[in-house]
Amino acid sequence: MDANIITLFKCLADKSRIQIIRSLFKEDMYVERLAERLGLSPPTISFHLKKLEVAGIVVARKEQYYVMYSLCKDVLSFNVMDALISYETDDSAENERDAAYRNGVLSAFIEYGKLKNIPAQRKKKNIIMEEIAKAFEIGKTYTEREVNIIIADFHDDFCTIRRELVELRLLIREDRVYRKVETKTNL
Repeated sequence: MDANIITLFKCLADKSRIQIIRSLFKEDMYVERLAERLGLSPPTISFHLKKLEVAGIVVARKEQYYVMYSLCKDVLSFNVMDALISYETDDSAENERDAAYRNGVLSAFIEYGKLKNIPAQRKKKNIIMEEIAKAFEIGKTYTEREVNIIIADFHDDFCTIRRELVELRLLIREDRVYRKVETKTNL
């Protein structure tokens, strides 16, 4: 069922196919009639109908000289939406990819505990800033000088890194005092 849902929604992601569905909702039609109604060529209509047929949205039947197409209205019912909402993914594979990416970024930019350079790409920079933020204790307050000393252990440009940590809300600055707060973000 999971693969069918994905195929269905991929199929519905095309404007021409949506137009075909709307036309077939009104009445069953053959390729040439759909082509005439939608201003598309018969081969284009045939191509889209084949995709819709594979997804189970339309069915074909022979009627005299024509192949008539009609909608499988139960496929487009709320049952599909229910299946989509209840669709569960295997998050472990995604988590493994994220962890591998994170470890790759950390090993590329941090060597012997020192930051080689600050990444230009936002996603990589966020990972590095999260790693640096681990040096601070949650809830503890730090003066600017203390923050600079901790950051200097990672990189000489403590001003830029301090600013990044504050922008990402990994550190909060209030009344010239900094503190780390618990975050629920996954950058």
